[in-house]
Amino acid sequence: MTSPILVTGGTGTLGRHVVPRLRDAGCDVRVLSRHRHPPEDGVEFMTGDLATGEGAQAAVAGIGTVVHLAGSAKGDEDKARSLIRAASRAGVRHLVYISVVGADRIPVSSGVDRAMFGYFAAKRAAERVVADSGLPWTMLRATQFHDLVLMVARQLAKLPVVPVPAGSRFQPVDADEVAARLVELTLGPPAGLVPDLGGPRVYRGADLVRGYLQASHQHRPIVPVWLPGKAARAVRAGANLSPERAVGHRSWEDFLAERVSLSSGSRSGSRA
Repeated sequence: MTSPILVTGGTGTLGRHVVPRLRDAGCDVRVLSRHRHPPEDGVEFMTGDLATGEGAQAAVAGIGTVVHLAGSAKGDEDKARSLIRAASRAGVRHLVYISVVGADRIPVSSGVDRAMFGYFAAKRAAERVVADSGLPWTMLRATQFHDLVLMVARQLAKLPVVPVPAGSRFQPVDADEVAARLVELTLGPPAGLVPDLGGPRVYRGADLVRGYLQASHQHRPIVPVWLPGKAARAVRAGANLSPERAVGHRSWEDFLAERVSLSSGSRSGSRA
């Protein structure tokens, strides 16, 4: 009998795709979450908080492989360290970590940089903890998820005028495609830093917002805003992109057609 696989962040944007894919592959899964969840077929939920380390040791007990998806714009380094400390004691044999394209190329040195691009610094700090952990590890860097771009576009569209960082470009990727690759890596041997996974196309930031406005039948003027700082300059230069690894298939337009256009049509129908 094989040991279960522990997934941190298993209820998040990416985890909601990774966990069922692991189950479909015949794996028993344990999910570490800060909140209580009812058990599911083949999925055991455990409550804990990597920020404090609470519950981490119990979560890794009897685990051979850990998939670390939990992350935020602050404290990723400490969370990774708490998890790795517990995993090392438990004899975990494979640690899989998801990071972001540009974590090693976007400098975050000033307060301005950190306010706007702190997520990249947090991921880079956690990468170093993983690489120095002494555990066998695999690391995948992906470009921004469609879901994140959609969340930002929705927030911006609430304004009468939509500000978009001037010169910014993005390469959104589908979370389920990233999940499929992560599961493949999880079921294989530790591989270190593997090639990036990027979405199929590079878009200007304004075009992503414009596509959302069209799909949701909204009209807003879009105004470019010049962002200061070294991190913003690196993003304008494409440090967050991986065009040579445009291996994703689902485009922003495909994603919008399913997530936005259909839901807009449903709301219109309900008012008819």
